[in-house]
Amino acid sequence: MRQFPLNPITSKKPSLYLLNLRIRDSANNGDFADTLKIYSSTLRNTNVHGNSFTFALLFKACAALASLRDGTKLHAHVHQLGFQQDIFVQASLLDMYSKCSDLDSARNVFDEMAMRNVVCWNTMISAYCRCSRLMEAMDLLKEMWVLGFEMSASTFIGVIAACADLRLGLSLHCCVFKLGLLQCEIPLANSVVNMYVKFGLIDDARSVFDTMDERSILSWTTMIGGYVSDGNVEEAFNLFNRMRRMGCVSPDMVLFVKIISGCVEAGNLLLASSVHSLVLKNGYDGEAPINHLVLNMYAKCGDIVSARRVFEMVDEKCIFLWTSMIAAYTRHGYPAEALDLFKSLLRTDLKPNEATIASILSACADLGSLSIGSGIEHYVKSNGLASNRQVQTSLIHMYCKCGRIDKAEDVFAGVLHKDIAVWSSMINGYAIHGMGDKALKLFHQMRITESCNVDPVVFTSILLACSHSGLVEDGLKYFESMKNDYRIEPGIEHYTCLVDLLGRAGHFDLALKTIQEMPLRVQSKVWAPLLSACRKHRNIELGEYVAKKLLDLNPGNTSSYVLMANMYTSGGKWKEAAVVRSMMRNRGLVKEPGWSQIEMNGAIHVFLAGDRSHHRSSDIYKKLSELNTKLKEAGYIAEIDMVVHDLETEEKEESVKVHSERLAVAWGLIDTEPGTTLTIIKNLQTCGDCHSFLKFTSKVTGRHLIVRDGQRFHHFQSGSCSCKNFW
Repeated sequence: MRQFPLNPITSKKPSLYLLNLRIRDSANNGDFADTLKIYSSTLRNTNVHGNSFTFALLFKACAALASLRDGTKLHAHVHQLGFQQDIFVQASLLDMYSKCSDLDSARNVFDEMAMRNVVCWNTMISAYCRCSRLMEAMDLLKEMWVLGFEMSASTFIGVIAACADLRLGLSLHCCVFKLGLLQCEIPLANSVVNMYVKFGLIDDARSVFDTMDERSILSWTTMIGGYVSDGNVEEAFNLFNRMRRMGCVSPDMVLFVKIISGCVEAGNLLLASSVHSLVLKNGYDGEAPINHLVLNMYAKCGDIVSARRVFEMVDEKCIFLWTSMIAAYTRHGYPAEALDLFKSLLRTDLKPNEATIASILSACADLGSLSIGSGIEHYVKSNGLASNRQVQTSLIHMYCKCGRIDKAEDVFAGVLHKDIAVWSSMINGYAIHGMGDKALKLFHQMRITESCNVDPVVFTSILLACSHSGLVEDGLKYFESMKNDYRIEPGIEHYTCLVDLLGRAGHFDLALKTIQEMPLRVQSKVWAPLLSACRKHRNIELGEYVAKKLLDLNPGNTSSYVLMANMYTSGGKWKEAAVVRSMMRNRGLVKEPGWSQIEMNGAIHVFLAGDRSHHRSSDIYKKLSELNTKLKEAGYIAEIDMVVHDLETEEKEESVKVHSERLAVAWGLIDTEPGTTLTIIKNLQTCGDCHSFLKFTSKVTGRHLIVRDGQRFHHFQSGSCSCKNFW
């Protein structure tokens, strides 16, 4: 603890001049702790004390260190020495208290001053502004005006920066304009520009910006950042290019952060590459925040290769950079690459944080890798992350997407303080597993027991649950409740779920009426689920109308052609189906190949229809042949009406026998013990015949088969499916 004695024991007396030189040099070098030590040491060994110049530097050191304790002791020391009325000392003392956030002491010093100059008024006003006490700042400003003090730019900068009321901001702008301070004071003009940006008045901000005779880098950064925040990325880049052409200032790191954020918003790869070149040219590629943003910029533009290149260029990678790259892989559909990178991370000295774990669990969910997901849960428990809500939410999501709804329920039950994300994740899990009643029951429980606000995401899950369970009346009720009771404006996801619900249940008139009553901006997005329903119910007349709508709106969407061709096929209209497939070929569109995967002993086995690339392919087909014989004996009859080619009946039966999920099931039966549950992940919606095949397989083998297709989960047990043939 530093002491400032009034009457130290006399020893060698250095001159006050030399003492002040030492203290000044120390303060100018930023060695503020040393500044206080020099004075404290001098007092302990001599009777030389400071003067007004000394104390101003000492209070400056206390302010820089935010050391209210030392500042208070010095204040007492100054008072005993009789310097309390020196205006130079008082101004420094006032500044010290204000920067140490002791406004009451600062105001006491201010009120006790016999004489106040403009600096003292400005210091006190700024102190109030920094602590968001704007009304006291305004009272002082008015008093200063009445007393006739000449106001400077410094008087207004803090007040305008802290202004939270537009009318007051406009008045202050008027005032500084009349005083003629704007044109000649860049910091003040910057403050006014920033005020308008903060209120979203980008045109007014630009008007002030354009009238500035000189502009600092902060001026350009504020204005460019304002355009980015306003969503006008094009104008942000126009202004950025103008700044570069003028050559008046050089971009700094903060400006690059703003302009890269604009690239992320725009998702324009050409712009992103150009900005990255400038980052490299200006030498900011070694800065961690810039590397992080540039990586995310490329990822947002869909250029994962360039994002990975940026990642590899960084020698000293922080955990945030690792997390960003893992998240980029996950978001863009590269879960296997995300998992490989995560394994590389575990070989370093860095430890994954909550965001890293959440991202990698999302990758496990997408990949359907239960073994890796369970291993990560073990890592989470071993490293003290099990109580983190973000991690818990991700675990629930992962287990739901990997077919283990029971494990998801265990994690959910263990969350002590559930937020809306936790509830929503579990409700969504029930929805995709076709457990509509459980989803609605949990939603009701959430509203009764928790105070968290219901958000649009949870209503998407509720409507999805109703859709997958055929709960039409409940779906319509909750859709209306969302709008009327919770004041949530329906988004594309809600309308899509609603149309899907009505279409699946065969309520085509109501589905059409619902679409026609939707806002025009979402109508184009909701025809696809209705076309799928037309195919399911073989409503070819309406299907043709819907398909025309879809093809007019988005002629390059492959799924629309596939749905249309399948609809014609289901109705036996082979000629029309062939025409649609020909249209696809002419446009260069290719149907996504169907695949299925099964994970066993930590290894993932992927199969295509008719696949013979597996190392035990002959065993798989032999097993499948044996299984088909047993199924026929059990009463299985192939459903061949959805085969997409005009073939003879026997040929159709043969074509469906080698669908990818059947090969995956056959391999699972070979490579696991009897009674083991098999989980199959399929990228496309399973066909009616394969659905029937899986039901019979569960019956004759006594296995629990869990299948996640492109729409939902199916649990096949004892010859029946959890979807109750509603999918």
